[in-house]
Amino acid sequence: MLEAISSTAISAGQAASRATETQAISPAATAIQAGDDVGFESVMKQVTTDAIGTLKAGEAASISAMQGKESTRRVVEALMSAEQALQTAVAVRDKVVQAYQEVVRMSI
Repeated sequence: MLEAISSTAISAGQAASRATETQAISPAATAIQAGDDVGFESVMKQVTTDAIGTLKAGEAASISAMQGKESTRRVVEALMSAEQALQTAVAVRDKVVQAYQEVVRMSI
């Protein structure tokens, strides 16, 4: 069972890694170029999806490195990208909570 989980994570990570390697533009620009709805919700969905893909790619790279299938350089790059995506997600969450708290404090 553990092998099935590992192989699934590796294949998902490799697919996400290939997607991030070919994607040279920002997630917001991707949503705009695709002709989708350009609202705040769609941009946030795209950014969230990209961040999750980056985190999965970092995890898969780590698993591949433990199996000896991935170079150290690629693992470090994937983990740094995952860390940056996580820090960005936390910063956005903090700003959303701060904005919510300001709205709650407003007098009616």
